[in-house]
Amino acid sequence: MRIIAFYSPKGGVGKTAAAVNTAYLASRDNLSTLLWDLDPQGASSFYLAGAEPVKGRKLSKLLEGKSPIARFIHEDVYPNLDFIPAHSSFRNFDIKLEQEHDGNALKDLLAPLSEDTSLVILDCPPTLSRLTEQVLDVADKVYVPVVPTWLSLNSWDQLKEFVKDKKLGVKKLRPFFSMVDRRKNLHRDVLARDAGKLGLPALAAVPYASAVERMGEEGQPLEVLAPGSLAAGEFRKLWSGIKTDLWSR
Repeated sequence: MRIIAFYSPKGGVGKTAAAVNTAYLASRDNLSTLLWDLDPQGASSFYLAGAEPVKGRKLSKLLEGKSPIARFIHEDVYPNLDFIPAHSSFRNFDIKLEQEHDGNALKDLLAPLSEDTSLVILDCPPTLSRLTEQVLDVADKVYVPVVPTWLSLNSWDQLKEFVKDKKLGVKKLRPFFSMVDRRKNLHRDVLARDAGKLGLPALAAVPYASAVERMGEEGQPLEVLAPGSLAAGEFRKLWSGIKTDLWSR
């Protein structure tokens, strides 16, 4: 079982759209895939189910061992794609981890899935916290959306310093550009010099597009909603890079 995370210390940078589209593309490649929405805002549910989002379950029952993780899973949202939706109680995830658990509780929670799941995708909240540390520790790779602006690039640098300080493995961080607007001079300039700005090449450059915004309204991944769009092509490019990261060794 491989575990990846989509994470950024900044909100509103296209993290959830990338997680959902990657999960769908993985399932379409016949990988048994689980998407876990760890962000209490629960945006993944809207991207998968639109006006009738999938409802999550209370966190405490899982962390206290009163309910197995299997009961939190909604199976076959799409073929080969299972989903653990967020719940408002997930806002207390960090508190619970500090109070009740030693070691990596997230790793322990995911362990029972290893026999039946090929790929776990974690959609993470935009915080630097105990939960963040556990995600960064357990994930094989962490995919970081970076808007081509100086502020977002600064957040990328801060994340690398945080991971280095916590000894969580800087090499597992993999950036990709998100919400790219090529009408803007700054975006074009940063894209033209991406390797120098990021420290390594970006896997994709997902555009700021109405098709991506429509995912929440329609409740569908982009590969279903608008497969011919430029954004869908960039998500396919991102997924191709992820497959290379995880399985071409």
